[in-house]
Amino acid sequence: MNTLHSLFDRLRRDRGGNFGIMTAILLPVLIGTAGLAIDYSNAILSKRTLQEATDAGALAAATALANGTATNAAAAETIAKDFVSGQMANYLDTSAMDSIKAGTSVKVDTSTTATSKSYKVTVNSSYAIPTTPLIGVLGYKTMNIGASSSTSSGTSDTKTALSMELVLDQSGSMGDKTSTCATYDGTKCKTYVIKIDALKKAASALFTALNTADPDHNLVRTGAYSYNNGLIYKDAKKTQIKSMSGMVWGTATTSTYVNSITASGGTDAAEPMRQATLSIAKASDGSDVESQAHATKDNKIISRYIILMTDGEMTGNTGVWQKTYDQNVRDQCDATKLAGIKIFTVAFMAPDKGKQLLQYCASPGGNYYEAETMENLVASFTSIAKEATKALTLLTN
Repeated sequence: MNTLHSLFDRLRRDRGGNFGIMTAILLPVLIGTAGLAIDYSNAILSKRTLQEATDAGALAAATALANGTATNAAAAETIAKDFVSGQMANYLDTSAMDSIKAGTSVKVDTSTTATSKSYKVTVNSSYAIPTTPLIGVLGYKTMNIGASSSTSSGTSDTKTALSMELVLDQSGSMGDKTSTCATYDGTKCKTYVIKIDALKKAASALFTALNTADPDHNLVRTGAYSYNNGLIYKDAKKTQIKSMSGMVWGTATTSTYVNSITASGGTDAAEPMRQATLSIAKASDGSDVESQAHATKDNKIISRYIILMTDGEMTGNTGVWQKTYDQNVRDQCDATKLAGIKIFTVAFMAPDKGKQLLQYCASPGGNYYEAETMENLVASFTSIAKEATKALTLLTN
């Protein structure tokens, strides 16, 4: 028994094999720790690369929404995902790309006011990277990497509002026929569209285009003057204004007014042009009616337009062209332009002197239109509407 006890005592006090035992115990931990350092460095590099990719994706999507390249959230989402996967393709093999695409999500938040629209794009992406065999001894085969980016655009996409006056000829010649047939009698035309009805159809096309650009009626104000030379009194002064429709939001009231006008009398556009100019001209201190009206909708930038239309020449009640009347209109057009108002002019089946007058009055840059048919007239008014509403739908970054 003493011999056996002595044997165990010697084994207990013998230190010769402890290093080997401790090494066997600690070696997996040491290997795992070395692997962890390597994989941690790889993870940091991979995360930075993924962050750059999500940054690029969010920026690309937000920019595309602001400039109209992406027309909706779905299109923006596709752009963002393509950017993320495209960036990461430079660093990962093909098999990892499926994981990237599956692990990328895109959220688009849109904020809209009467005058602006802004986009916030958030991109989240994650994927698993394989670990080194060194850390694999600890049971970790992969490490998850994630990144998130958020970018906004279009926050300064202020839309330009507009105020537009129509100055329309309703003289007697507007009761003449156009070349457009209204009804057929077998093989020939029975009745032709008269000019005043063609004008109403063209005005309707204009109003439709304005409503399309501003469906909520927060940006567009319209009004109208019609004229001949039926002298009436306004503020104890003779005027060639036949009647008028005050400036209102949208087009409904103005449309009703235009549809009510009839053809009669001579032609003199000087006074209605003056009144239309006074109606929408901007005061230097912003105290004018239109500036104040738009301020209630938070519209800070306002374009001002007049559409001057005639089918004749300035005759007054004489039946023949009058140089003085013609010059009065030219002078008023000059004053209107100086007031910062853009003039569109439309000569509808007009004689040469009428065309020459409207060519002079139109603001530079192709704002004069000639129409010889109802179809031409409708196209002219539609074109004017599109030109006037460009700034309503333009986004600026």
